[in-house]
Amino acid sequence: MSDPHVHVERKVVEAGPEMRNLMASMLGRAADAPSVVTTGCGLQVPYAMTSVRPESVTCLACREHAHREYLRFAEQIERLGRGPMPGVEVTGTQLADAAERLRDLARKFSGEDH
Repeated sequence: MSDPHVHVERKVVEAGPEMRNLMASMLGRAADAPSVVTTGCGLQVPYAMTSVRPESVTCLACREHAHREYLRFAEQIERLGRGPMPGVEVTGTQLADAAERLRDLARKFSGEDH
């Protein structure tokens, strides 16, 4: 019996078109999407059964995983903004905005309203 749920990739922060576009612009070529991925709940499922959109993910364990991962990444970004960043042309305000967007995404995965 196949799993009817839509999942998130285990490396949810690295998933999605934005990251693939960034890598393609850095490397000058696009990587193929994998046919099977490991999910936040630990299953291996077809890539087509995953999503980066909170409203599409139906696996509760994957939603919880994505919530934790986005909060963890937001904290990492905030820590970057606290210290000096020689040679980096990203402002503290831009990093704070990015962290807030990640927290907003985490809230959406948890089902919380703003």
